[in-house]
Amino acid sequence: MKSFPNKIYLFIICFALISIQSCEKDFTSLESDVINSDNAINFETKSIEYPIVTSSKSLDPVQSNNLPSFLLGYNNHAVYGESTSSFVGQMVPDQYHPDFGENAVLDSVILTIPYFSRGVETSDDDDVTYELDSIYGDSPIKISIYRNNFFLRSFDPYGEFDDTQKYYSNGSLSNIESISQGQLEGDLLFEINDFVPDASQINLTELDTNDVAFVSQKIAPALRIRLDNEVDEYWQNLILSNQDDPVLSNEYNFKEFFRGLYFKVESINSDGSMMLLNLASTNTNLTIHYTSDTPITSETDTGNVDDITTYQNDYVLNFSGVLLNVFDNNFSVDVTNSDDVNGDEAMYLKGGEGYIGIVDLFNGTVEDEMGDQVDAFDHFKSFFYDDIADVPLKLINEAYIEFYVDQGLNLENEPDRIYIYNYEQNMSLIDYYLDQSVSSTTINAKINHLEPLQRVDDEPEGQGIKYKIRITEHLNNIILNDSTNSKLGLGIINDIAATSFFSILNDEADDEDLQLASGTILSHKGTVLHGNQSQQEDKRPKIKIYYTEPED
Repeated sequence: MKSFPNKIYLFIICFALISIQSCEKDFTSLESDVINSDNAINFETKSIEYPIVTSSKSLDPVQSNNLPSFLLGYNNHAVYGESTSSFVGQMVPDQYHPDFGENAVLDSVILTIPYFSRGVETSDDDDVTYELDSIYGDSPIKISIYRNNFFLRSFDPYGEFDDTQKYYSNGSLSNIESISQGQLEGDLLFEINDFVPDASQINLTELDTNDVAFVSQKIAPALRIRLDNEVDEYWQNLILSNQDDPVLSNEYNFKEFFRGLYFKVESINSDGSMMLLNLASTNTNLTIHYTSDTPITSETDTGNVDDITTYQNDYVLNFSGVLLNVFDNNFSVDVTNSDDVNGDEAMYLKGGEGYIGIVDLFNGTVEDEMGDQVDAFDHFKSFFYDDIADVPLKLINEAYIEFYVDQGLNLENEPDRIYIYNYEQNMSLIDYYLDQSVSSTTINAKINHLEPLQRVDDEPEGQGIKYKIRITEHLNNIILNDSTNSKLGLGIINDIAATSFFSILNDEADDEDLQLASGTILSHKGTVLHGNQSQQEDKRPKIKIYYTEPED
C-alpha cells in the first residue's frame, strides 16, 4: 500500500470521491446485470467485525480566540468536576472623530448581548414567548465586568510577518507569555452576585410628549446590563470629554486607550449556569446614550437660528478584534496512565480544555480462513482488495462503530453529538463531507455519518445508550485509494457544523501538531464511553462492516 504526504491529503479526498463513485458504478452495473440476465451471478450480503483500541487524552490549553462564539458561565459536571468560562473582548466605536454636540451629558451606558433563542409563540399584542438555546443550567452565578488593562495585540511579534497572535484558554499567548489576572481586572464597572439567564422578551420604553412611558421596541432575550450609575462620571470622562482627543480618532488609538471588557465569572455554592454569547448579533453592543444641545433653524422667513433643543444621541461600541475565552478548570479525572497500545476500559470525553478519545482502527488480530490469528489491518486489506489483480474483491455497503455510554455513572445533561476526525491530519473524515443530511439547524446535520445519541425510550432527557458513527467511505478510501490508516480523534461537539480546527498549546518538546474543532472547544458537556477493554464485552466498540460479494 502506498502512503501519501499530508499536503496532498485534500487532493486525495477529491480523487476518492470520483474513484468511489466509479467503483460503485461498476458494482451497480454488475448488480443490474444480475437482476436482468438469465445468466446472472447472485450477490450475498455478509458482515465482518474488526477490533479497535480506544484510549483517552487530556488536552493542553486550546486556542480560544477567533471562535464562532464564546462561552460564559460555570458548570460542575457530575464526573469531571468544575469548569469556569470567562470572556475578554476588544471593542471599537461605530465612528471616529465624533462630534457629541454642545453640552454633551451622559444619560446611560447599556451593554446588550443577545442569547441564542427562538420564538415559540406570539400573542395578539405581538409579544413573543422565547425559548433559549445554548443555555445550560439555571442556578445563579457571579459576574464581574472590568475594564481590561492588557493590550490585546493582533499579530505575533515572534512569528512570521503576517502571523496573527493566538490566545489560549489558560490566558496565555505562548509557552512563555501569559496575561496576568491583575492586568485583566482594571476598573470594576459592574458586579452582580445572582445572575441567571432570563428567557423573557425585553421591552424598551420611552416617554412621549406628556412624559408617559410607552413600549418603543421589543427585543429578544439578552444579557442586558447598565454599566453606569447616577453619581459616577466614569463614562462621561472616558468618552464624552475626549471628543477632540486623538484616542477617538482611529482604531489603533482607541484599542490602546480602551482595551476592552473582561467578564469574570465565579460560582455560587458549587452550582451555576453556562451560556453561549451571540456576539455575531447586530444587537450586540455597548451603547452610550447622551444628550446634547443642537441648534435648529426655525421655519421662518428670516431663517434665524434662535431655538436650542435637547437631543438624545447614541455612541455605539461593538465587539471587534481580539475576542477570547479564558477557562479555569478543576477536573477530577486522571487519564495520564491511559494505555494507547492495549486500550482502556473507559473512554473519557469532555468539551473545552477537557478530554478526547483516541481511536486506533484495526489494532489487534482476527482469525483468518485457516483459523490462525493474523494482523487485523492486513486481513482487512487482503479481504477486500486483490493487490495483484488491482481490483476490489468486495463492496463495502456500510461500516460503522457503536460507542456505548457507561450507564452505571448516571451521567446528566449528556451531549447529543460526538465528532470523529482524523487525529493525525486535523480534519474531518470523508464521510463528513459526503453526508448531505440537513436539518432546520446546522447543529442537527450530518446525522447519517454521526448519529445523535440514542436515549432510553427516545426521550429528549432520557439516559444515553449509544452513539453510532458510520465510516463507510473512510474505509473505502483506505481500500480503493491507498489512504493511510491514521488514528482518529473522538470528541464532544456542540454544533456539528463548527469543525474549523484550532491550535493546542503543546509543550515545545512535544512535536505533535495537534488541533481541535471549534465545536469541541465550545462545548462544556462530557460523557464516558465503554472502551475496548470494558468488562461488558457486548459494549466494547468495534468496526462492523456489511459487504457484498458475488457468489460463484
